[in-house]
Amino acid sequence: MSDVCQSCAMPMVKPEDFGTKSDGSPMQEYCHYCFKDGAFTWPQATLEEFSTKMVSMADQMGMSSEDASRMAREVLPQLKRWR
Repeated sequence: MSDVCQSCAMPMVKPEDFGTKSDGSPMQEYCHYCFKDGAFTWPQATLEEFSTKMVSMADQMGMSSEDASRMAREVLPQLKRWR
């Protein structure tokens, strides 16, 4: 089963992709980059700040900056964290 992180839209397929609750159990809604030990890893981030960070990491994600920018505009606002 594949889920998508409700903060960054990263596909979560393997157990290690999922974030963790404060008790160490898997967090089904968020990936390990966005959520760890029961809290967001960047809790004060606004959608605009998070979008800028995502675009700056386009190369690391194997995306063009144009694709990352489009995803940030179109996909991120639809995710649970940013609604």
